[in-house]
Amino acid sequence: MKPLIFQKSDGGKVEISRYALTRMLAFVQDTPRKNEAGGVLLGRHLLESPDIVVDEITVPMAGDRRGRSSFYRDHHRHQQAIQNAWQESRGTCAYLGEWHTHPERCPTPSGTDRREWLRKLQADVFDGDGLYFIVVGTSSLRIWEGMKTTLQCALIGEYVHPGVSGVQDNNPC
Repeated sequence: MKPLIFQKSDGGKVEISRYALTRMLAFVQDTPRKNEAGGVLLGRHLLESPDIVVDEITVPMAGDRRGRSSFYRDHHRHQQAIQNAWQESRGTCAYLGEWHTHPERCPTPSGTDRREWLRKLQADVFDGDGLYFIVVGTSSLRIWEGMKTTLQCALIGEYVHPGVSGVQDNNPC
């Protein structure tokens, strides 16, 4: 599996490492017993470039609340993971956004998701002009870019999971 690369609105690229991608795909809700999962995106803003790389993610932790169609992460535990990554990397590994799963083929953000993304753009402290939001469905993963200046979120890409049956022309939606 190769890293995923998506085009940002400023012409730069966002790369999702194989490691981060593999970890997210491990939580695909491909059976009725699997609840939503999620966490934060951690990575780097490349020097003298508009590009970013998602190297790592957090995964569900104690204190998170997970249901079939809901996920609420424990802010304190994930925040501690963000701070640890920042300190261990000597200030190069930063908070880049959020990810979670949906029990649907073509993941579409709910009203709750969009309200939470807007809240994060307004309230969270982060480097750069935006945050990235990934929703992992049962057939594909989609990524949205949220801009701090406009408070708008736009879909910037989709990736069809490998081995998805019944998908033609690499487009499940």
